[in-house]
Amino acid sequence: MSCNSAVTGPLTAAALFVAALCPLSLNPACTAAERQDHRPNIIVILSDDMGFSDIGCYGGEIRTPVLDSLAANGVRMTQFYNTARCCPTRACLLTGLYPHQAGVGHMMEDRGLPQYRGNLNDSCRTIAEVLRPAGYRTWAVGKWHVTRHIDAEGPKYNWPLQRGFQRFYGTIHGAGSFWDPSSLVRDNNMISAYADPEYKPERYYYTDAISDHAVRFIDEHKAAGSPEPFFMYVAYTAAHWPMHAFPEDIEKYRGKYDAGYGPTRAARFRRAAELGLIDPKQPMSAQAEDWDAVPDKRWEAAGMEVYAAMVDRMDQGIGRIMGALRTTEQFENTLVLFMQDNGGCAETLGRRGNDKHPDIERPEAPAFPPMQATDFATRGIVPDQTRDGYPVRMGGKVMPGPEDTYIAYGRGWANVSNTPFREYKHWVHEGGISTPLIAHWPAGISGRGELRHTPGHLIDIAATCRELAEADYPEQATPLQGVSLMPVFADDTLDDRMIFWEHEGNRAIRSGDLKLVSKHRQDWQLYDISKDRTEQNNLSEQLPQERQRLQQAWQRWSEEIGVAPWPLPKPVK
Repeated sequence: MSCNSAVTGPLTAAALFVAALCPLSLNPACTAAERQDHRPNIIVILSDDMGFSDIGCYGGEIRTPVLDSLAANGVRMTQFYNTARCCPTRACLLTGLYPHQAGVGHMMEDRGLPQYRGNLNDSCRTIAEVLRPAGYRTWAVGKWHVTRHIDAEGPKYNWPLQRGFQRFYGTIHGAGSFWDPSSLVRDNNMISAYADPEYKPERYYYTDAISDHAVRFIDEHKAAGSPEPFFMYVAYTAAHWPMHAFPEDIEKYRGKYDAGYGPTRAARFRRAAELGLIDPKQPMSAQAEDWDAVPDKRWEAAGMEVYAAMVDRMDQGIGRIMGALRTTEQFENTLVLFMQDNGGCAETLGRRGNDKHPDIERPEAPAFPPMQATDFATRGIVPDQTRDGYPVRMGGKVMPGPEDTYIAYGRGWANVSNTPFREYKHWVHEGGISTPLIAHWPAGISGRGELRHTPGHLIDIAATCRELAEADYPEQATPLQGVSLMPVFADDTLDDRMIFWEHEGNRAIRSGDLKLVSKHRQDWQLYDISKDRTEQNNLSEQLPQERQRLQQAWQRWSEEIGVAPWPLPKPVK
């Protein structure tokens, strides 16, 4: 078998890089092992319910030295977008399609329409399903949340192992206690965090468990002497409510937010401008809440202290994953991508007590029978009790952090997280859809601390992974909607295109510097993002032809992919 024949035809940026490492890899006559030796490992890290400015390298005061280091030695995108909500984002990221095309146009209910079944459909392919036939090992850890089937004995056709992943540790549904997560699964089996013979930490905390299992998969891969590259999807639930964190992590931020929302927003704005992430000549959006009107400032500040501690702990875990790459001598040739699933969350869950979850001090003795270690964690959005029998408490007298609390950090702090943008998770104004994207790959990305201003979207992640893996994409599957980001990582170039959004009737389209956006049942608004990314100056009246052009383009797209009018039909039982 000869590996000396000439290679003809155009080469992608990724293929040119692989060719520089090993010219043999571009010759079809070369063996799979030769090809696999030089393609990069890929780790996609997704955090939950975090805003554009939360991490240090995007202007935040939260301590994220690991992410900051990845940014300093890689590139950051300043205009990268998600879909504004958790499970549509996951469907989009995993498949490279718009969520409706993957069957997750809204959330996890079956609305009786093909685009709204609350399940990944048969016409989409996950990144793992595309990369695995190309010789990649495939693992997933953390939050899955792209199927409505979450029962231990129910259908599993959309669980990770049935969608291309060879190993999985995480939760099938979307939210829950960090101290005792429900729907916790190893591979195909639901487990209890407290009766798990394979993982016995001194104290269980879900963020740590995600990090530890990511490290485990890397170490086991190396120990087995596997020559294949790997793709790993790491989906943290930090910093989604409930605000749960270790006391020692919370202590780092004690008093940090006592001055309230305004000074924190102003400091973030200043740092983001100094970093070149935003234009300081463009004003911040309006502040959402009045700190002077907050009745219990110590309680309100505590919510942000715990939130910061959760992000801090995630960064510590990412540090352990990077350490495993270094120890196994895989750091240089691993592409790490970090992003967030939506903007900061203004939901108010747990900020008021109720009869079921009383706003009281922790009782001296358990109020419920303790759960057995082998019992699965209690189900529902909010559990009634902890494993040791104490009632779960919510409301303004309950300080967040411990396992018997269940509280969100609220709209005022979500507005801080999304500095300097408008709106939040759910909405498709910039605050709801703007996310950091850090790309780090020492052997493949030459930029060190550089910024990339080209707009990108989650639909581009699958296309980027497919290119780097030199993988075939099935002809029978719905075609990928995104494009590879390798040209952006190289020199910030990408052909102009249109990017679309729809969630709960909130709509948007981005074309060049123009963005047309509408909150549900409100008129379209038109903004020039290059001059007004905080969406303050509506140009609809000044540019009626552009408004009509973009509105018509959005309408064509929505009809092509099957967007249904809001409100959606009632869930099918």
